[in-house]
Amino acid sequence: MNPKILLVDDDRDIIEFLEYNLLKEGFDVIAAYNGFEALEKLSTNPDLIILDIMMPKLDGFQTYRKIRAIKGFEKLPVIFLTSRSSGESNTYGADADSNDYILKPISVKKLVARIKSNLQKSASAETGSVSAEIVIGPLRINKIKSSIQINGKEKTFPKKEFEILSYLASHPGKAFTRNMLLKDVWRTNVFVVDRTIDVHVRKIREKLENHSDLIETVKGVGYKFKDIR
Repeated sequence: MNPKILLVDDDRDIIEFLEYNLLKEGFDVIAAYNGFEALEKLSTNPDLIILDIMMPKLDGFQTYRKIRAIKGFEKLPVIFLTSRSSGESNTYGADADSNDYILKPISVKKLVARIKSNLQKSASAETGSVSAEIVIGPLRINKIKSSIQINGKEKTFPKKEFEILSYLASHPGKAFTRNMLLKDVWRTNVFVVDRTIDVHVRKIREKLENHSDLIETVKGVGYKFKDIR
């Protein structure tokens, strides 16, 4: 699934500029125009936050500390945007225990490289593997390459089928409702109905062939990946 970026800056021109370029790079973008709005939009479960420092009412560091105090967001990657000199940025970044910072005016190329680097470090920390692979039963799923092998043979899955399968396989034994899957996999405002999940799961099972039972239907709930660890 596309990484989701929460972009926080009180300058609407910067938001518009970065949002346009990040969307082109394949990221999903949620915009917030102040620290309070950023805190509200944490409910979208971003993978990384780009956070301006100099904002009125609630500056970037105040916002950062509030984010870190919320359970589940203690290690979320954060990149500060700052107009300060490099030395000052390092000092403030160290004080806030931030992941990274980038100076304005912003180089999109450098920002994208920093985003990818931080996301990869975050994925490595969660999985304990640089390749961010899931190996479970006959499946080997590489999230970075978006590839799936079944018993060592490469199998092609369309984007959403790949995302659903890798998401379920990342949480073996845990049941997810259709609404949860829609929220966590689609992650956009596109209108999608519950039935869409059923259709995608049916197609995934067809491609799994003899291993179709890896995805179990939980009556009255939704679906889960069989826990075979």
